[in-house]
Amino acid sequence: MAGGSGQVGTLLARAFLARGEEVVILTRGSGDLVGRAVGWDGASVGEWATELDGADVVVNLAGRSVDCRYNASNRREIMDSRLLSTRAIGHAIAQAARPPGVWLQAGTATIYAHSYDRPNDEENGVIGGEEPGVPDTWRFSIDVAKA
Repeated sequence: MAGGSGQVGTLLARAFLARGEEVVILTRGSGDLVGRAVGWDGASVGEWATELDGADVVVNLAGRSVDCRYNASNRREIMDSRLLSTRAIGHAIAQAARPPGVWLQAGTATIYAHSYDRPNDEENGVIGGEEPGVPDTWRFSIDVAKA
């Protein structure tokens, strides 16, 4: 699990561990992690890639925290951290002799247009960002999801 040290990753790792699953956290730092920590740079394929070979599931939640001001520098870090980690994981999976059966990718939770009159889902959802009056921060998050 890349991004396993964040809020969602920590909860997910705890749930997997409670079920008796092995959890490997790909991390750029050290700290209080749930699961076994394996170092990576979040941008390139390295020794960590062996952890994906034979894994049942890969979860990528990696990316710079969005709990910040959306200035140009932070936006660039948010976008790059998600794109680079996704590409690295994709390359590692492509190189695996026994690739994982499932890859869950979650770079942002914002992609659908805001609506009160109907739900948005994978089958009938309306991708947002172009509706009148959409805040720039919403549009940026949708751009992250599209990228």
